Amino acid sequence: MAGSSDIRIAHEGKVIGIFDNYIRVEIVNKSACAACHAKGVCAASDESIKYVDVPITLGTMNRTYEEGERVVVLLKSSLAPRAVLLAYGVPLALLLVAMLTASSCGLSELWVGLTGIAVVVLYYIGLAFFRNRLSRVFTFSIEKQY
Repeated sequence: MAGSSDIRIAHEGKVIGIFDNYIRVEIVNKSACAACHAKGVCAASDESIKYVDVPITLGTMNRTYEEGERVVVLLKSSLAPRAVLLAYGVPLALLLVAMLTASSCGLSELWVGLTGIAVVVLYYIGLAFFRNRLSRVFTFSIEKQY
């Protein structure tokens, strides 16, 4: 029986490029109603395309992948709470602290709002600056889809 650390989040995708250090996979992210027969006339249906770069490791080198091949992209589910915290929790906390601090300093509502937005923008810029370090923590793997 697999332990909780073995549980993975899986998304189906298609290999669109094979490079020296990574394999690029295209994932079509569909909303719950995307499979509905009326999606062509419904404004609520949503579909977006995301690209994931999977580093070439010993595991991926053991198998040959081809462009256009269907694969499954995997991420350890134990990393999901950390990702949610970095993407949503920390910026929300920073926004609230910045706005409360600016408000207690007597700034007008316009400046309180702009201060909150500026702090969140700076946070995401900082997050992008540490992208390489984060990519070592949040690593994806792929498997052939059968």
